[in-house]
Amino acid sequence: MIRADRRFTIDEVAEELGISHERAQNIIHDILRYRKVSARWMPRQLTSTHQEQRMAVSLEHLVRYHEDGNDFLFRVVTGDETGVHHFTPESKSASMEWKHPSSPVRKKFKTTPSAGKVLLTVFWDPQGVLLLDFLEVGTINATRYCDTLSKLKEAIRKKRPGLLTSGVLL
Repeated sequence: MIRADRRFTIDEVAEELGISHERAQNIIHDILRYRKVSARWMPRQLTSTHQEQRMAVSLEHLVRYHEDGNDFLFRVVTGDETGVHHFTPESKSASMEWKHPSSPVRKKFKTTPSAGKVLLTVFWDPQGVLLLDFLEVGTINATRYCDTLSKLKEAIRKKRPGLLTSGVLL
């Protein structure tokens, strides 16, 4: 039953087999050695091209760190953007499945479309978040990016005095 549907609960197994909850639990846990676990949540699956690009950037940063030390690290401001979806996610307990010790770790990728979406742009440095910028659904163009970078410049000026004059590395 568990191999057919790994989301079966102990109560469902007990009811289907006409045995007690305790007996079903004993069989599943102690005899069959299954454990109820959640799939590991992954934001998305990276392509080999994305992985290579991340490796190249990481190596470049290591070379710069080797040359400049901690001064390099404290000048780095990192940014990322992602679509933030409006939806009610499946609860962790609802997504749990039975796993045998020899079963591979299951990964779950978000594939369901959402009811709505906004673009979140985040900038941070070693000391913390500098800017959170939300954009309602729309086109990202040069004007929009300039607005975001102007907001970032002002956030750096307020939160990290002197960083602009020493040179920010985006």
